[in-house]
Amino acid sequence: MYRNIKFDYIIIFFSFITNAFLFLQSCKSVRKDQLSIFRYNETTNISSLDPAFAKNQAGIWITHQLFNTLVEIDKEARVIPSLAKSWAISPDLKTIKFFLRDDVFFHDHPAFKNGKGRKMTADDVVFSFQRLIDPQLASPGAWIFQNKVDAVHPFEALNDSIFILRLKEPFVQIIGVLTNKYCGIVPREVVEDKNYAWKQHPCGTGPFKFFKWVEGQAIILKRNSNYFEQDKSGKKLPYLDGIEIALNGTKATEFLTFRQNKIDFINDIDPTFKDEIFNKNGRLREAWEGKIILNTGPYFNTEYLGILMQKKNNQNEVLRNKLVRQAISYGIDKKKLIMYLRNSAGRAGDQGFIPSGLPGYDSTCNYGYAYKPEKAMLLLKAAGYNIGNNNPVIHLSTVPAYADLASFISKELKKIGIDLIIDVVPKSLLLSQIAKQEVDFFRGSWIADYPDAESFLSVFYSKNPSPPNYTRYYNPVFDQLYEKCMKETDVIKRTHLYRTMDSLVMEDAPIIPLWYDQVIHLVQPNVQGFSPHPLNLLELRKVWKL
Repeated sequence: MYRNIKFDYIIIFFSFITNAFLFLQSCKSVRKDQLSIFRYNETTNISSLDPAFAKNQAGIWITHQLFNTLVEIDKEARVIPSLAKSWAISPDLKTIKFFLRDDVFFHDHPAFKNGKGRKMTADDVVFSFQRLIDPQLASPGAWIFQNKVDAVHPFEALNDSIFILRLKEPFVQIIGVLTNKYCGIVPREVVEDKNYAWKQHPCGTGPFKFFKWVEGQAIILKRNSNYFEQDKSGKKLPYLDGIEIALNGTKATEFLTFRQNKIDFINDIDPTFKDEIFNKNGRLREAWEGKIILNTGPYFNTEYLGILMQKKNNQNEVLRNKLVRQAISYGIDKKKLIMYLRNSAGRAGDQGFIPSGLPGYDSTCNYGYAYKPEKAMLLLKAAGYNIGNNNPVIHLSTVPAYADLASFISKELKKIGIDLIIDVVPKSLLLSQIAKQEVDFFRGSWIADYPDAESFLSVFYSKNPSPPNYTRYYNPVFDQLYEKCMKETDVIKRTHLYRTMDSLVMEDAPIIPLWYDQVIHLVQPNVQGFSPHPLNLLELRKVWKL
């Protein structure tokens, strides 16, 4: 009935539904004019609300509202308790005992007795984790425990409030890994209830609960009045009465809707409008000051160029020469790149692969590649190339959205004597080609799955498949240090290991960091308590609207 309604009308229509519903539900204790609905738009397709399939930002954002994990990441990138109050690790680092809260209840659902949400217990954690690794489910999050947990008895509910995780080998980073939204805790009886399609009718313990989903148009969540968390003053969270997610329009349409004050924030903006909003220094232009809020912060994402290190048939031999790879690294002015192509959003990738803001990043390191075109040309000469008469020729594969970046890099490398041919291919095809080692030189990005540098360094561990080791990098010294860091409990020593591994990668140059990313939110002035998260999570528990 509503599939052909214009985007603006959809926003108004669902605003009416949400306000009417929340008013009816809340009229006993809250006045209508106190209702507070947070609205945003999602341009990426959402096919499931199951945390086991929260594989992209769109899925992560919405499952973060609906489900809790044992532990979570705060805005300072620290791992803190959530469903688990605390945990204890055995001396051999292979057994972790989690002590659960006893005041957490699942959302109300018809699958429960009398339709009332029951208490969450350790059995629910066992079920959720067993389900995650079940081959029949085929969850993209199965890697969380793959080759890491005990093959015989990985998960155990000692009683209602104690859950035990057993590892195959020590892996001190596992606590951080468990913050991933794939590890959201779900109730067996609701998942297995045949009367409801679980992926479209989820039930968790989160601050908001599912209300309505009109396919292709909107998803509406309402406040979980039985949520277990409180703020420092003792007030129950969340503050908002509901969340309304429109599922229509392009990024360009989204920005126009934001300008009309019909949605409360946007994550990044369509490139068409970036020069209208930002100056080259990344600040709001004068015309926008006071009308919108620019909300920025470090984002654990490194944008880079990757080079296939493993010899393949018909591979371009030019890139197998380390001197050429290093010359490319020195030959790109990354500061100019982010100023002119990104309006200074991010930091130049002049250090290692570990991004700015993540523990393990070293802003004082001397193993990165600042812009040094003269040194780049000397390296090419040492590699045997006579610039001007015998320029090396290489291909760079990228997707249409990054064609301007590829063009910039081509011009930069031309200055030092490298001829770059740009191959623009569809995103799905390029991802497949990279995974199969069918391209020599490609643009990529790596976003942290959890707040630990190991998430980035795993990209270069030779025993890892592709993904994540897209470049097929192999360095036995790196592998030895990587395996050592899995058992190192001393944070200072582990950080030193991370930086040493980072320096080894940069010396071998299988990748060229371009920039360390930045969260960019445009927020309406009446939205309060909204701040960026280093993993770009959409954190709404403590948000309210004036």
